Amino acid sequence: MQKMLKQVQKMQADMAKAQEELKNKTVEATAGGGVVSVVANGSQEIVSITIKPEAVDPDDVEMLEDLVMAAVNEALRKAQELAAQEMQKLTGGLNIPGLPPGLF
Repeated sequence: MQKMLKQVQKMQADMAKAQEELKNKTVEATAGGGVVSVVANGSQEIVSITIKPEAVDPDDVEMLEDLVMAAVNEALRKAQELAAQEMQKLTGGLNIPGLPPGLF
């Protein structure tokens, strides 16, 4: 039992370290052929948004809003995927009894 407890504690420490490292890893998504670019980190925080001048049309603000939303959503999806991949490396698909499958 004590050996199992030590393994769980090591896994928790490894996961905390991985989560900290995810803050420094980024993913990028673009929309509108690259006129809108969004960078998010592995903690699913938006790091930057870049909008090229040609994307700004005062007569069609709705299109720009749609492009930003699409790029943000894609960046967050990629960040979630990155985080899941990193956690999968640590757990190897481990399913712990009493916890929902896929939690780790």
